[in-house]
Amino acid sequence: MRISTNQLYSHATSQITGLSIDANRLQTQIATNKRVDAPSDDATAWRRIQTLDRDGANAKADAANVDLAQTILGETDVALSGVEKQLQHAQELALQAASDTLNETDRAAISAELDGVVDELFSLANQTDVRGQPLFAGATGDTAYVKQDDGTIRFAGSGEPAAIPIGNGDSVQASVSGARVFGSDGDGAFGALAALASALQAGDTGAIGQAADAIGDALSSVGATRASVGARAIRLDYVAERFDTAATTRTESRSALEEVDMTAAIAELQKTLTVLDATQSSFTKLTSLSLFDYLR
Repeated sequence: MRISTNQLYSHATSQITGLSIDANRLQTQIATNKRVDAPSDDATAWRRIQTLDRDGANAKADAANVDLAQTILGETDVALSGVEKQLQHAQELALQAASDTLNETDRAAISAELDGVVDELFSLANQTDVRGQPLFAGATGDTAYVKQDDGTIRFAGSGEPAAIPIGNGDSVQASVSGARVFGSDGDGAFGALAALASALQAGDTGAIGQAADAIGDALSSVGATRASVGARAIRLDYVAERFDTAATTRTESRSALEEVDMTAAIAELQKTLTVLDATQSSFTKLTSLSLFDYLR
């Protein structure tokens, strides 16, 4: 079988072009440390990388919600800690007020101090979270508690706080309804403090004792609520840790699919360049032959 000069040239040119493309591809991979940059590089790996990227984007949104929930739970716990402190102070005032040795001036001083406790609790009850939403309004996005013209404090919220999704169809309540913490319609902490104020004004030591017991009940309720908030925070710590582990695994999987085995790539590049150099040298010699030299 005879091979024409054109066929020899065409074969050599095609071989040089292919080797040049391979060399450029390997040089790019080594420079960018990326083996897969398009479906044509490795269709199976490309599809897997796209799946990992989608999973990562979804997980990022879930992780952001977990972070938000952790922040709000922290804010809720700080607020509840303040509530406990004020109720404990109210208990101390009730014990002082229960003494038969107090005169009218003493009771007036205790009453004024109790007013300060109520004001502080009212402020805590209407605290807002990092989103600017009230912590204790429940499902309502407005003020949690309002003060009536007669000085009584009423719950203005409703329902339970909206749950925050944290992935896999799961969710968590990051705050609590104020009705569980401060009471509503005259019961709970505000109701107990109002009863204590009335008893102080009347000088009724029996009623003062009953109000002190009611404050103790409110304090226990706040403690239980705070424990629930703490349990949710611990749960979110585990969820966040699981997200971190999954993110690390995705990163490692993506790297294994996408990144270059540098040692193998450099060795392959060196081999390709050697063959390319030899092919180009042979082609140069071929093209420099005269027809006489070729036929000789």
